[in-house]
Amino acid sequence: MIDKVFQALSSGVRREILAYLSEGGMTAGELARHFDITKPSLSKHLSILENAGLVVSEKKGQFIHYALAKNNLINTVNSYMQQICPVTYAIKKEIKKKKAKR
Repeated sequence: MIDKVFQALSSGVRREILAYLSEGGMTAGELARHFDITKPSLSKHLSILENAGLVVSEKKGQFIHYALAKNNLINTVNSYMQQICPVTYAIKKEIKKKKAKR
């Protein structure tokens, strides 16, 4: 999953889409107004973001609304940071030692 997230975040356009969606949900048409790319290209970017679990979509009438998948994004980044953060590593090591002494 983390590989899909980093692949999705490797594109400047996709990072911009996430920035717009951080302000609130939008339809593909509303997002398209902010970019000078074709609608099929925007659709592909949205698909990649959704596949990575960063964006969710919901069909409302004839429009598809996109929004950040906040819980997934937060959990993914938090999980990654805990894996590489030296402070967290030290804390986990300390807890493991305390449990072993019991």
